[in-house]
Amino acid sequence: MRRRVVPARNGDSGAQVSQACAVLERHLAPTLQAIHLFGSALDGGLKPRSDIDLLVTVAAPLDEAIRRSLLLDLLGVSAPPGERAALRALEVTLVVHADVVPWRHPARRELQFGEWLRQDLLAGIFEPPVLDIDLAILLTKARQHGIALRGPAAGACFDAVPDRDFRQALVETLAQWAVPPDWAGDERNVVLALARIWYSAATGAIAPKDVAADWVMARLPAAHRPVLLAARQAYIGGGEDRLAAQPERTARFIRFVKSAAADLLDADACERVTPPSA
Repeated sequence: MRRRVVPARNGDSGAQVSQACAVLERHLAPTLQAIHLFGSALDGGLKPRSDIDLLVTVAAPLDEAIRRSLLLDLLGVSAPPGERAALRALEVTLVVHADVVPWRHPARRELQFGEWLRQDLLAGIFEPPVLDIDLAILLTKARQHGIALRGPAAGACFDAVPDRDFRQALVETLAQWAVPPDWAGDERNVVLALARIWYSAATGAIAPKDVAADWVMARLPAAHRPVLLAARQAYIGGGEDRLAAQPERTARFIRFVKSAAADLLDADACERVTPPSA
């Protein structure tokens, strides 16, 4: 399998990415077809709490024993955001090639690893393969801004995701955040994700979180800007956003941006909320 050196612009993440690739190769050979690096590592640069995003493609579904051992070993080359200087949080998405080529929506995800799953994994709880609406967005990111660490380029590996499926994935993602418990404890990430969705709905492109936030900031009523500014500054600097202490202001921002994005997407299936007056 062709190997590619992790580019120097990833800063201190190169060693960790190499370690993660070694774990993946050890568990998945000879079915491993490709490993693609995408996301913040390439698109705007890693921020203090950025994940390292890897897309892994295999030729066949995983044996349950391999699934479990791989997920547990990935815990050793990942760490919760900000916990260890030498390790970032990994987010690894694994697909079987035949489940995504030819493309269909929603497509099937074979496995996912992320720090939010750490406690479940340590407790012996392992998610089975699932249909994943996010694959439409993820594969678009990988094709547009990813690099192949193992195997062929993403453009050669995967079909282009049709615009209708990309936009439908945005609609379905918006629908996840309906009431305050849906974003409680994750306010910063939800605020920034909504900024990216509004940006993508308007432009058809995918931008880094801070770039999308800047684009949205210029279009927000003044009353909603402090919420996005707090989330952006926390993302850039790695600090706390304190948005949980402002639940009503955060909820108003979320309702406003959801409505703005839904209007652009013409999302009949997405909950419509009339933006409060600024």
